[in-house]
Amino acid sequence: MDEIVRQAMAKWPNVPHCYGWLALDRRGQWRMRDESTQAAGTAGDPIRHAALIAFIARNYASDAAGRWYFQNGPQRVYVSLAYAPFVVRLTWDESANDGRGAPVLTNQLGKRFVPQACLLDEDGSVAFAGVAGDADDAGASGQAASAQLALLHDHDIDLLTQVSDLAQAFEVGETSDDTADAKGAVRLHWRNGTSLPLATVHAGTLPQTYGFERDPQADAQGA
Repeated sequence: MDEIVRQAMAKWPNVPHCYGWLALDRRGQWRMRDESTQAAGTAGDPIRHAALIAFIARNYASDAAGRWYFQNGPQRVYVSLAYAPFVVRLTWDESANDGRGAPVLTNQLGKRFVPQACLLDEDGSVAFAGVAGDADDAGASGQAASAQLALLHDHDIDLLTQVSDLAQAFEVGETSDDTADAKGAVRLHWRNGTSLPLATVHAGTLPQTYGFERDPQADAQGA
């Protein structure tokens, strides 16, 4: 968090929270949603200003209830999530892993996302459970970080199928029996020989599983 933001929070500690005006879409774009946009139920305008995007990224966090927000000076601006609190892009680093290559996931904050599992929902969306930040950061506290959810940008699904066995793994996942051993044996294998657990999921269950709220405004109104 920026120091100027910390100072503003200390100076004005009781500024009301803001809901509904900022959203994160399925492609990792921040969107401004004014009153007319909210009333119409439309997506809103993507934020293009590079400095503002960087400012949001540096001051993006979640509260104890799993509601993600942007700390804009003294005001907490809650974010409506189209799918997950993170959206990742996939690249394949050919030089990594002694030349065998390695997948690299980078979230909308510009930070590496370290995957722990791959998830496929009923609509064909691909997501990863993992830890945002560098691998060293994930273990800095001496404790295992809680898994967070990141949606894979849809433009990168083709690359995923080129550097992994996604299609075959999905078929195995769909046809395996319901025993824990069978489901636990399904894995996504990368081209370099490493792998991740793979599971099929329902999109509607993910917020509860990974502890986040897609619509903080509705949650606040229901409290």
